[in-house]
Amino acid sequence: MTKLRRVAHVMRRFSLAKWGGTESVVFNVCQQMKKRGILNTIFCTDMFSKPGEEEIAGVVVKRHCYVFPWLFLGEEAKHKLELKGGSPLSLSLFFNLLREKDLSLIHVHVQHRLGGIARTVARLRGIPYAVSIHGGYYTMPDDLAVKMQEPFKGKWEWGKIFGWLFGARRTLDDADAIICVGRDEFEAMSGRYPGKRVYYLPNGVDSDKFETADPTRFRREYGLGDDEPFILCVSRIDFQKNQLLLVRAFAEFAQRNPKYKLVLIGPVNVEAYYDEILATAKALGIEERLLVITGFPPDDPRLSSAYRAADLFVLPSHTEPFGIVILEAWAAGVPVIASRVGGIPGFTHPEEDIVLFTDGDLSGLVYALERVSSDSQLRRRIVSGGTATVQHYSWPKIVDTLVDIYSEIISDKGG
Repeated sequence: MTKLRRVAHVMRRFSLAKWGGTESVVFNVCQQMKKRGILNTIFCTDMFSKPGEEEIAGVVVKRHCYVFPWLFLGEEAKHKLELKGGSPLSLSLFFNLLREKDLSLIHVHVQHRLGGIARTVARLRGIPYAVSIHGGYYTMPDDLAVKMQEPFKGKWEWGKIFGWLFGARRTLDDADAIICVGRDEFEAMSGRYPGKRVYYLPNGVDSDKFETADPTRFRREYGLGDDEPFILCVSRIDFQKNQLLLVRAFAEFAQRNPKYKLVLIGPVNVEAYYDEILATAKALGIEERLLVITGFPPDDPRLSSAYRAADLFVLPSHTEPFGIVILEAWAAGVPVIASRVGGIPGFTHPEEDIVLFTDGDLSGLVYALERVSSDSQLRRRIVSGGTATVQHYSWPKIVDTLVDIYSEIISDKGG
């Protein structure tokens, strides 16, 4: 087997303050690779951090200065692009990645200019690169895409020349492998690139962490009594995740279920949306029954405790490439309700390990909440099904497959 020594992971950002699904995936992959004696380094911008090198739980992160290459961007627009959707340019990342010693492979977790930088470095060094599609490439709804482009609408993009120089638009075309976390995008990519190595590789979970968590810790710290059931949603605060629908559904549900509370946990990616959630809860008279926690650091035991303490878990997203939080809820033994979008139907089994509802359907979500909370037989069935399904998604199994993918494309390259 071809020797796999060191992998560079290229990302948009890697910040403990703005932790999300992609960060969780790359962090767990790096930790599992380290156990196998394979070195991994994360290359990213210094968004929400400082430039330089940092080691986080044994994972080396190298952060680089960057710009958003549009003319006349105000500070507010730049901040919005940092939070969501902006395509940065980092020449220091390019040169440092080019100089990194003993690289076997580059794994790209972003497209656009940073993806083009990784592509160019791989070609100059004569090593393979793989691209992971963490969602949104084919499945982003048009209205959400428009929202993401608002900060630079009408501004001249001088960074296009660097996109051209780095071949940003050819990042997928020239990749040695394309890895999709969702079945829907795997099928789309397979159709677009019939002669290329395209893989479906779902996300994983550390089940033990959630199975063994102490549910009382979260309740004590946040003042929730043992007799206060609550609905949990763990996801970044972002219009893409559609927590507003859950707030509105909870307001209806709570009229008939007055003991319940709603808990939202996740970093704020869109501040105006966060404000809208709070304003809506106040207008609906449920602000005293809503608890919003703007994120926990990775491996914080309060997060796994929150899962274990929850009575229901809901993921109401407009678009979702996979839904790693569903795995976490299954591992914690919590019944799951989710919207039928993106990659979710590709790994779940409706009425066996999950209850699905149509995206944006307020009455459908209210009905699902009523069903799962009141039907003990249904609840036991989907909890049992989730416990069984999650066994197929352990990080060691996922990373074993990833190592095989790496080895195949290195071998193809003559490594």
